[in-house]
Amino acid sequence: MKKAISLMVLGAILGVTAAAAAGQTALPKGYEKWDKSKARIDTDKKSLFYGIHYIYVDKKAMKSYKSGGAYPDGSRFVAVNYSIKEENGNKVPGKKNMIVVMQKDRKEQQTGGWRFAGFTPDGKPSGLDGKRDCFGCHEKDAKGRDYVISRYADFK
Repeated sequence: MKKAISLMVLGAILGVTAAAAAGQTALPKGYEKWDKSKARIDTDKKSLFYGIHYIYVDKKAMKSYKSGGAYPDGSRFVAVNYSIKEENGNKVPGKKNMIVVMQKDRKEQQTGGWRFAGFTPDGKPSGLDGKRDCFGCHEKDAKGRDYVISRYADFK
């Protein structure tokens, strides 16, 4: 039993290491403890972000997020999206739909120096394609802000 658990742990560690080596972005552990935005509600059912979402910003990104400057390598944002649920006439988060990570990596020139990754509600990779599914909007809406769409003014 102990051997099987040890092998599972080793496999998980090697999997995360291989993903990092391949230039993939992993879902950061403990991101829920980072600074968190207020709820952002998107009622456009055609939008990828239809629902209620929160943005988490790590310490490395926060200084640039506040000032609007360029982000240092390794800066990370996590967006967690929920369906919209009605309670007593109010829109509140329902079921978790997806998790998206944006991590600064200046080597990723096709996507403005950022890596994008999507995850299912339980944290498994979703197959999201950062260039196809993410970067177009970031390039269109936030090229002058180092491709970060959200703003600190909208954060709190």
